[in-house]
Amino acid sequence: MDPADQSPEEVYSVWALPPAPIRDRLRRIMEGLRAAHGGPAFEPHATVVGDFRSRRSAALEVLRTAAAGVQPYTARVTGVARGSFFYQCVYLLLEPTPEVVAASDYCCGHFGYKGKTPLMPHVSLLYGDLTDEEEESRKKVEELDKDICGLESEISELALYRTDTADKSLESWELVEVWHLETK
Repeated sequence: MDPADQSPEEVYSVWALPPAPIRDRLRRIMEGLRAAHGGPAFEPHATVVGDFRSRRSAALEVLRTAAAGVQPYTARVTGVARGSFFYQCVYLLLEPTPEVVAASDYCCGHFGYKGKTPLMPHVSLLYGDLTDEEEESRKKVEELDKDICGLESEISELALYRTDTADKSLESWELVEVWHLETK
């Protein structure tokens, strides 16, 4: 950490970013869901390290160290699900392969992050507080992209985002840095 850094501690997360063509495909689904149900816009991602408090320079330093030890890996969509809280409203489940789990465990270890719940790899498509629209929202995903289940993509980028989870508008959320994973 930069000892001169007097920035306040803020909330950050580490995200796995799918490659650009897959991100564009996911954005189209997300836009369709927002048109039907509302909710804020955000970048398609799978959370690798959940929300933690840190100074920016320290978070960047840890990200660089952690990401240097992670190789690109494959993520595969296994289904569409509906969650019970704002940040897991409608999402794609990812197969918890050893590579997916290891990348998260490795990075969480570097950040000293202990999740409140067991790891459930997923890509959120909609943030919101839906009521009884579970089946409708799942069907909408399949209407927007009937081939989404089974989709595989290589994860070769990790990103540090400032993610104040108290801000449900997401207006304060900010990309801090993207790290490109390299095959060793």
